[in-house]
This record gives sequence, C-alpha cells and structure tokens, in this order.
Amino acid sequence: MDHARAAISNWFSGEPMSYTRFSIARQMDGDNSHVEMNLSADDEEGGEMGRPEHMHASAPPRWRISKNLCFLIIAAVLLLLIGFLMGYLSYRGRWQKASRCVDGSGKCEMTPTTSYLMDDNDESKDEEVPRPPVFYWPKLRELLSKELSATDLEGNLRHREGKNSVEAGQSNDESTASYIHEQFTSFFLDEVWNDEHYIKLQVNGSSKNEVSIQGNNEEILESTDVYVAYSKIGSVTGKPVYVNYGLKADFQMIQNQDISLNGCIVIFRAGKITLAEKVANAKEAGAVGALMYLDPYDYKNTKGLVPFGHAHLGTGDPFTPGFPSFNHTQFPPVESSGLPQIAVQTVSSNTVAQLFRRMDGRDCFQEWKSDLLECKVMPRSNMTVKLTVNNIMVDRKILNIFGAVKGIEEPDRYVVIGAQRDSWGPGAAKAGVGTAILLELARVISDIVKNEGYKPRRSIVFASWSAGEYGAVGATEWLEGYTTTLHAKAFTYINLDAAVLGSKHMKISASPLLYTLLERTMNGVADPAKDSGSLYDRVGSDWVKTVVPLGLDNAAFPFLAYSGIPVVSFGFWNKDEEYPFLGTTEDTVENLKKIDNLYALMRAAAEVAGQIALRLTHDHELFLDFGRYSEELLAYQEKILPYYQVVKAQGLTLNWLFFARGDFQRATDVLRRDIANSDRENRIIRRALNDRIMKVEYDFLSPYLSPKDVPFRHIFFGKGSHTLQSLLENLQLLQTSVDSVDMKMLKEQLALATWTIKGAANALAGDIWDIDNEL
Repeated sequence: MDHARAAISNWFSGEPMSYTRFSIARQMDGDNSHVEMNLSADDEEGGEMGRPEHMHASAPPRWRISKNLCFLIIAAVLLLLIGFLMGYLSYRGRWQKASRCVDGSGKCEMTPTTSYLMDDNDESKDEEVPRPPVFYWPKLRELLSKELSATDLEGNLRHREGKNSVEAGQSNDESTASYIHEQFTSFFLDEVWNDEHYIKLQVNGSSKNEVSIQGNNEEILESTDVYVAYSKIGSVTGKPVYVNYGLKADFQMIQNQDISLNGCIVIFRAGKITLAEKVANAKEAGAVGALMYLDPYDYKNTKGLVPFGHAHLGTGDPFTPGFPSFNHTQFPPVESSGLPQIAVQTVSSNTVAQLFRRMDGRDCFQEWKSDLLECKVMPRSNMTVKLTVNNIMVDRKILNIFGAVKGIEEPDRYVVIGAQRDSWGPGAAKAGVGTAILLELARVISDIVKNEGYKPRRSIVFASWSAGEYGAVGATEWLEGYTTTLHAKAFTYINLDAAVLGSKHMKISASPLLYTLLERTMNGVADPAKDSGSLYDRVGSDWVKTVVPLGLDNAAFPFLAYSGIPVVSFGFWNKDEEYPFLGTTEDTVENLKKIDNLYALMRAAAEVAGQIALRLTHDHELFLDFGRYSEELLAYQEKILPYYQVVKAQGLTLNWLFFARGDFQRATDVLRRDIANSDRENRIIRRALNDRIMKVEYDFLSPYLSPKDVPFRHIFFGKGSHTLQSLLENLQLLQTSVDSVDMKMLKEQLALATWTIKGAANALAGDIWDIDNEL
C-alpha cells in the first residue's frame, strides 16, 4: 500500500506527500502568501530526521492550489477503492478456503476471521479462529443411524431384570434414578441435575383388598395385594352389573334396557379408554363400586393376572391440583375434582368368570364379545357383591432426572425427550424400553456433539420421570413448577413410554404441528421387519386418519393439553391383540423378548425419536407445520356446518366461528410470506419468526379459563365444555332434543371457541401493527 501511495503521489504532483495530518492557513502579507503545515506527531517532536516544528514555503499561485486539492481528493478516493478491493479479495480468499468441504462428506468448516477483535500486537492475529463445523442434514442423519446400537439397547434393558417392582419413591426407583444420573454424567452432557418433588400417593395397606359374594356365608372370591391408586377406601356392597368396556355408549345401552345402576358394583374389561375414564362413567351412572379385569378376548394368556392402575381422572398429584409439589410449599386444603369417590379394584378374569356363573339375568349383548363363558349382564335378584379396599395414603419424595446438550445459538429453546422410570411390577415394556431408548439417545447424541464436533442450534433435554404409574405425576409436577416459562422455551416433547408392545403395526399420537416432520422421518427410517421399505410404508399414506388421541395415561398429554407444547408419542404394537402383560407382575424382560425383532424395533423407535429431536434443533427454521391446524379447523367446520339452521332458529349464528377460522388461515399465509421474504441468516429475524411458530400450540389453550379449575384448556385435545368436541356434542343434542340443551352454556361455548381461535390467528400474524384489518 505504501508503494501504491508513493506512485500515485509522484504521478499527480511529482513530489511525495507523506504528511499524516496537515492544515492550511493562508497568510496575506502584501503579495506574499504562506501555507502553514502541521506534520504528524513524530514530526512535531522533531521526527526521525530532526525536522523543525514548523516548515514555511512560498505559496504557489491560486490555480496551483486548487489543482493540488483536486489531485489530493482524487488520490484519496483511489486509495479508498484500492484498499477496499484488496481487503475484499483477501477476505474472499479466506472465506472460500474456510468454507471448502473438508473431505466431501457433507461436513464443511465455516471459519471467517475475527481479527478486529484481536490486539494489533498479537502475532497470531492472522490465524483463522476455528468455528464449529456445519453439518448438512443427510450427514447428520447418517451419523445418528450409524451410532445407534441394538446391543447397547439390550444392555440398557437388562438393568430391568430381577426387579419385581420399581414403585415410585421406593428403593428400586431411587437406585434406578442414581444409575441414570451416573449415565448422563458419564456421557459428558453439558448439564445433569435432579428435580425433587414431595407428593401424596395411595398404595396398598397391610391388609389385602377383597372381593366377595354376600349371602348366608360370605364367599371370598379374590384377595390381592394389587390395588388401584386413588380409590375410595372402605367397603361397599351392591348388585353386580356388566357394562362391557365401560364406555358412555355401553352405559347408555344398559340404561336403555331399564336397568338401574344406582347402588350397583359395575364390572368392565380393560381397553378402549383408561381406567379413570371408565370409573368416571360409572360414578356418573350412580354406581358405588367398580371392578376391572383383562378379558381373554383382548388379552391372551392372562388368566389369573390382575393389572395395577389408578382412578384419578387427571394427571399429577391430585392433592395439589395446579400447584407444583416442591418442598416447603404451603398447599391449600383442596383436591382434584377427578378423584373418583367410589371404590375401585382390579380382579382376574377367573374371578369375573365365577361372578358370571352366579348371575342368571340377561345374557351379554351380541356385540359385547367375550371369551368368558356364560357372560351375563344382571345377577340374581338376591345376589350382592362386597368390595373392600384397604389402601392407605403416604407422603413420598420422588426424583426427576435431567441431562442436557446445550444449543450453540438458542440454548434457551429446547426439545424434551422423556420416559417413565417407575413401575408397579417389573415394568419391562411399560418403563424399561423407554428408559433404555432414552439412555441410548443421550449417549449417541452426546457422542455426535463431543466427538464429531456437531453443535445443535437449540438444546436437547433428556428427562427420566418418576410416579408415571399414578398419572404422569413427575412430568406434571415439573410442568406446574415452571408453567410460566416452559411454553416459551420447550417447543416439542417426545414421549418414549411403551415404545414396543408388538411388531405388526404402529400406533401414533401427535400434535398436528408435527405430522409433516413425523411423516418425513418415518420415510427415512428402515422397517426392521422387512428387507426393504421404510416405516412410512408400514403406516400408509393416509396414516393421519389413524392417529390415536392422547389418553390421560400418556405422559405427553399434560405437555399438550396443560402447557400447550407440541408432542409426539409413538410405538409398535399389534392392532388385533393387546400386549397382555402391561401393568402386571408379568411385565418382565423374559416375556417382552417374545416379541419378534425386539431390539431391532427398539433401535427403529430410537432412530425416529432421535431424528425428530435433531431435525428440530438443526434447522434455521423450526420444523413445525403450523398450517396443519388450518386443516383441523376446517374439518371441525365441516362437522359443525350441518347445524347452521338449528342454531339460527335459536337466534344465534355460527358465522363468527367460521370467520375466526378464516382469520387463522389468512394468518398462516402471512407467516409463510414473512418466512419466505426473510433473511434466514439474520438471527434476530429468525428468532422472531420461530417465536410466532412456537406460540401456535399454546394459543389454542383457552385463555378464558383458570388452569387451576380447568387444567386441560386445549380446545382440540383438552377436557371440558370449552373444547370443540364438546361444542359439537352440544350442537348434536340441540338438533335431537332442544329442551335438554343449556342455551347459556351453548352461547358461552361459541364465544370461547370463537375468541380462542381469533386470538391464535392474531398471535400467528405477528405484532399488532402488522395485523391486517381483515383478521
């Protein structure tokens, strides 16, 4: 550059211009004019050549001064251009060298220089600062598949062997928690920590629970240590009535036969819906007690087996509803409205067969198929059954174990992968499989980060929950403890519980936001049961129609319905045959290994979960398909539309509800346009757009209800009169029986649904000054 300056100087004036600072002061003494020049700091002090402090020279004519000034200006401009070009070429060369793929494998080094942050005297200022490598998605997916090991999964599951019970808060649960904590630490996760909760649980007492037939001499049919948590404690008597699966339709069928259920003890078989929902239906029908069994028609080879269960129609600790059960918290004297208030017990199919043999009333309905002989609905007129429940309440401390791989750009945004750890019996299928997959994913993803140099943009949290058997207590208490922040930080929950219960089919429950990602993931994971093809081929192109609604017994349910966090829960099963040992003392590793290709299926489940987690933390834009909810809303509109005239006859209209749906559709279009027109490399803009995507699920929680009184506020997946399903049921009732409809409640339902959808549309559209007046 010095040579260039000298050449340009000589070119224009023939004399070098080496001054670094100067000023021109014209002095008019007669005909003589002088120019005073102040030299650089070195020259002011005499300089290296011993120049005087001031130098005087005769001023040239006026035209010469103007000409020199022009030359100086042109020279300065040229110097700036040359400097810029040289700097650009130098930076471009370094950038091309830095961004060149190392070995053509898909891993590229991005190492722009940061010399402006260094000291000028630093000898290493010209060295390139190493940056984390950028992984293209195909390479990352390949690494995950390569690292996952069926052998390691088998080793993880083997830790479940020899344990008769891993009951929450007991020694086996605590030792398993310590083992998981040690494993997370050995994987060198960025953070490993415990979360303590102090909860109330109902467990079996010192005396066994009994079912007997009353008469001249009481005959005990069953006496067992197996119990149903949160049952009413004490003894009740009543006539036995069989109600199939305990569905609302089953109870309605009984009542249509003019059979009263008041004061009865109902009998139903497992399946279709959760035990808690069956018990709630029984209570509503007027029953005082309930018995549930495993019917051989649905559960093969289960004679004599008695399943555990809980009867709380909700999740979390039912004695601290809406409050996190942290230590030293003062809880108000309240309890969940989901507690059954009737006696509940599970029994074996052998005991139910004995009851049927003593019941000479009406035979079971033809559609109520059962493999038990002499299936009866009603007993003899003088036959009564006595149910005695001796459960007790206890206070216990439980631990949730967490480990985290922190993101490099947005560490405060995370996907959570979780699995239940506790079980009443050995729990190989119920909790062992999920825990084994959780540990394997933590190991593999940590290895990819530590050994391969991959850095996720967002964080991945691995969670091991306790007290899942009692209704996702550990997970729910954690959500309640951080309810004000989690919805803005956790953007997906992946549930690993009971991931392998068979080998023929796949069962999927998920938020619509994850349908697209789940479909692409299954399309990229090989089916372990076939030589060729993917899991997508197994579920079919119309798999969305077979999505199973989340039940209260699924740990993902409170994440979605309570906290508004998108979830996915999936697993292998046999559609025509339930896994017979789930929730029993026979849920052992030995029985689980009877499933064909067990460890290959576990590996496939791990690959699906791992790909979802990595994809959500890899891409610039969150891979959540917010447009899917437009389709869900349209589907509900089509179901509601036939009742338009019926509603209009009552002086109401469905137009505002339909307008809100249209607003949401337009809001999704606005967000798509904003994403398409945005600079994806701009972190501030990208984060703002991802914020809008993250809020979609949360905005479908009705803001007009108290989470303490109505915890599951989601209008699609929640529980209560605020849901779209409840609105649809009320409209159906309006068409068949106008007098039985509470019109005030119907108006409230329409208002709540309309403004919840409208609010979701406004939030999706962006800032209030960007919201189109049409919305």
